[in-house]
Amino acid sequence: MRQLEDLLLFLARRLVDEPERVEVTGTETDSRVDLTLRVAPGDVGRVIGKNGRIVKAIRSVLKAAAVPMNKRVNVEVED
Repeated sequence: MRQLEDLLLFLARRLVDEPERVEVTGTETDSRVDLTLRVAPGDVGRVIGKNGRIVKAIRSVLKAAAVPMNKRVNVEVED
């Protein structure tokens, strides 16, 4: 799970104006990893993107990274 958290942290920090305020927390079960991304209020739009395109791309990358671990990944952006 730590690898997925680090990947999400890496991706999110490249997108925002305040990378020091990016936080990732997660919980793991046998087959699932739930990750929550917190960013500065002014950066939420940058992470979500127009019509949610950026967050969808982030989710796709993390899902691909989780395949070798036999895990499913859920990524939520907290307001």
